[in-house]
Amino acid sequence: MPDVTMPQLGETVTEGTITKWFKEVGDSVAEDEVLFEVSTDKVDSEVPSPVAGVLQEIKVPEGETVEVGAVIAVVGDGAAAPAAESAPAEQEAPVEPDETGSGEGGEPEAEEAPAAAAQVDSPPEEPEVTTEPAGGDDGAAAADTPAGPSAAPADETPAPADATGGDRGAGTSGRLLSPVVRRLIAEHELDPATIKGTGAGGRITRSDVLAVIEGGAGRRPAAAEAEAAEKTKELASEEAPAAQGEPLRPGAGDVERERQEAADRGKAATPAAAPRPAPAPAPAPTGRVESVPFTNIRRRTAEHMVRSKATSAHTLMVIEVDYAAVDKARRPARAAFKEEEGVALTYLPFVSRAVIDAIRDYPRVNASVGQDELLVHHDINLSIAVDLDLEGLVAPVVHGADGKRLRALAREIADLASRARERRLGPDDIAGGTFTITNPGPFGTLLTGAIINQPQVAILSTDGVKKRPVAIELPDGSDGIVVHPTGLLAINFDHRAIDGAYAAAFLAKVKEILETRDWEAELG
Repeated sequence: MPDVTMPQLGETVTEGTITKWFKEVGDSVAEDEVLFEVSTDKVDSEVPSPVAGVLQEIKVPEGETVEVGAVIAVVGDGAAAPAAESAPAEQEAPVEPDETGSGEGGEPEAEEAPAAAAQVDSPPEEPEVTTEPAGGDDGAAAADTPAGPSAAPADETPAPADATGGDRGAGTSGRLLSPVVRRLIAEHELDPATIKGTGAGGRITRSDVLAVIEGGAGRRPAAAEAEAAEKTKELASEEAPAAQGEPLRPGAGDVERERQEAADRGKAATPAAAPRPAPAPAPAPTGRVESVPFTNIRRRTAEHMVRSKATSAHTLMVIEVDYAAVDKARRPARAAFKEEEGVALTYLPFVSRAVIDAIRDYPRVNASVGQDELLVHHDINLSIAVDLDLEGLVAPVVHGADGKRLRALAREIADLASRARERRLGPDDIAGGTFTITNPGPFGTLLTGAIINQPQVAILSTDGVKKRPVAIELPDGSDGIVVHPTGLLAINFDHRAIDGAYAAAFLAKVKEILETRDWEAELG
């Protein structure tokens, strides 16, 4: 009977949480029919069945987290397994699959409707390029949206399950733990019984473990005693001469006298592990305070952003762009473009087109860092960070962006943003991104230092475009002042992968394309 496994929903995704089963044991399932919903640090996705048949067994219940590749269900040809606990015993007849529908929306105009514009900052998951556009998943970065949002770094490779307990590792009191959580607990010698879980059903999450590590609590007694004993031994070694009766040096001060007296007292006493002082409690909030628990996507976006900052050597570089050539083509064409394509003609498609062409000359910004090597991607898959109603970021991907012209880019960016906000993205929509753009500009931002959408090495932020006085050279060689729409483009790059000169040259190329291309011909 075919096994259904947890799919890989992003390059750096190592685990997923089953949030909903759409079928019960004994139900018939058509190939490509939605079978379950999964939440990762990149996105919440509905996953179709890879085969047709009858759902024989559900191995992973709702709310449980398992690593990628784990068997979560069994689909066979016959009736449901009689001992299956996840379906009523009397249910035998297959159920016909339900039909599902979907809707779509358009992308808001960036300049005329800032609040509704497709933002990209941050994701990724779980924004997680920053939506930047959403990264998110991994920082648009501000998260990187699709930040930026997505994606677990190499140092978070799941630890192998132990031979007897699978995810129930030794010393975990029978509690089910994800590979990443189990590894953190083992590395820091923590006692899982002392860790309060905030996940589904009280499950211990990575954030719960990190909070304990930062607070210095939750260590197993044996480990704490061993460390204290070691520190006592080191102290006794340092004070050995004084403890053996070595006289004080002439002129010794009070501090040295106190140290010798302490060593003399330690000589007669049996060394014992002094209890580690409890961390000082956080100051109680004052005034009017509301506690807002992190949602799943907020929590995962936060984890993705922290991982990115801990992984990449973030470096910010900024350049000013004159959008006069873009506006010369964009403004007269907006109404007709909206009628023909069904989406608003914003600045974002123009920037995206310029970035794609600049990458051809500077391909190392379209890369990821491997084991002592730079992996340069020859396909340009553009992640666009999208804000999810101010609740999180995700970074859906325009695959094969280097083969699309401006109109096609505008249509696909608008479609991805719409489906992201309606929670209708599939696993393929957020996978494979190689470079992220985050677009907080519709909100009038001046400069954004977005977080890199792992495992990429760069993220570009398109900030607000505003009319400003600009100095130009007139045909007769004199200077003049004109009013042009201008804005800043900011790139945050991984200094492990490229240097400042390379990033600056890439930015300069993007600027040159935006300022000098015949965009009217591109729209024609």
